[in-house]
Amino acid sequence: MATDPTVEPRLPRVMRLRDVVLFNLTAIVGLRWLTTAAQFGPASLLLWVLAMVIFFLPSAVAVRELSDIDPRAGGIYRWVSRAFGPRHGFVAGWGYWVNNLLYFPSLHVATAAMAAYIGGPGTVHLQDNSYFVGGVSLAGLWIAVWLNLVGLRVGKWLQNLGGYGAWVPALIFVLLAAWSLVERGSATRFTTGHLLPARFDFQLINFFATMTFAFAGLELAPSLGDEIHDPAATLRRGVVVSGIAIVAIYVLGTTATLVALPAQQVNITNGMPQATAALVAGLGQAALQPLAAVVAVLLVVGNVGGVGAWLAGVARLPFAAGVDRALPAAFARVHPRWQTPYVALLVQGVLATLFVVAGLAGATVRDAYVALTSTTIILFFVPYLYIFAAYLRLRRERTTWTAVVGWVGVAAVALSIGLSLVPPAVEHPWVFEAKVLGGTVVFLGIGVALSPRV
Repeated sequence: MATDPTVEPRLPRVMRLRDVVLFNLTAIVGLRWLTTAAQFGPASLLLWVLAMVIFFLPSAVAVRELSDIDPRAGGIYRWVSRAFGPRHGFVAGWGYWVNNLLYFPSLHVATAAMAAYIGGPGTVHLQDNSYFVGGVSLAGLWIAVWLNLVGLRVGKWLQNLGGYGAWVPALIFVLLAAWSLVERGSATRFTTGHLLPARFDFQLINFFATMTFAFAGLELAPSLGDEIHDPAATLRRGVVVSGIAIVAIYVLGTTATLVALPAQQVNITNGMPQATAALVAGLGQAALQPLAAVVAVLLVVGNVGGVGAWLAGVARLPFAAGVDRALPAAFARVHPRWQTPYVALLVQGVLATLFVVAGLAGATVRDAYVALTSTTIILFFVPYLYIFAAYLRLRRERTTWTAVVGWVGVAAVALSIGLSLVPPAVEHPWVFEAKVLGGTVVFLGIGVALSPRV
């Protein structure tokens, strides 16, 4: 069934406030970030607050304003095009789309490492097996692709499950940590002096950028604006409700991790299942033994739901660009049965598969995860510079307060890009730098080269 080129494709409205809130949770909350933060002990709590103040709150203000101004499908692509013209809109949308091709592999590497805990102590060693990690990664990726292909009526339930997979294990984990704190104390000392970092080294610098990145994603749901009932009002309320939950999960979850384990023992890719197992073992309650596996299962569901959310939201960018003829018209095709932008989804699935394989080639699982994460952060934050710039240009209230919000956001993004270029402690720093810088330059260069054709 061919699409009439004279009629702009329409997508059905299927998402309401609950769906938007759960979508934001599954897209933004990465419980793996708790273990990234916990590497720095109680000082990580102050770093979370700093990342919240300089980035998360300004981004929430900017996204709410831009969603009110233009709530249609395409999100960042439409906002930047409206503010600076179609060429800049294309570059911003391209950077946002491409970074997710790297985000999916990094998320799946963490997912596979967490999945190793599902089978108990006998399977934990699989977290360092590249074949296991690659197989689980690709299986999760294509489950998410398929559910999005059949439409948000079905696909939104994967994202909703992902939302529950974010806060339910976090709640279990925090309650276990509180019980353990009362029964046997904390594995980490919490004092006023420990709230400041004990060292300022390259690893701390790089991982603070990761903590800032952990708060990113409020701009994703507006990409689905044409599929949300009363999008402007629903998105506005969704930002507030989900924003409060996200901050609570990160701060309380990091505290719980430090109650369970000393900072130097936390594993960066699967620290939450590791910490849960430590809490259960310390409490000595036989009935709690299955909880570590339950938390691991929920974390895997949450991460697969996160991939589903990003696939759904990001696919709407090439779809919108295809409608505008900024990309080949094939990207604007809507499946005749499922009413989804199936070409954009399939292209993302194939390319993300290639990056899963490439990311694991010639590296340990940990180094692959760190390199993919750093490259993702840089490619992601370049479009965020556009978001804050578009906010500064389009904001309806021209006050000192709105200007400060926009410029604080620009400064936080520029700082995070700079920090991401500093290599952390990896086995092959030159390989790390080559992957991060090479990937960033190549992919942004392709976008710039294509943009004059718009």
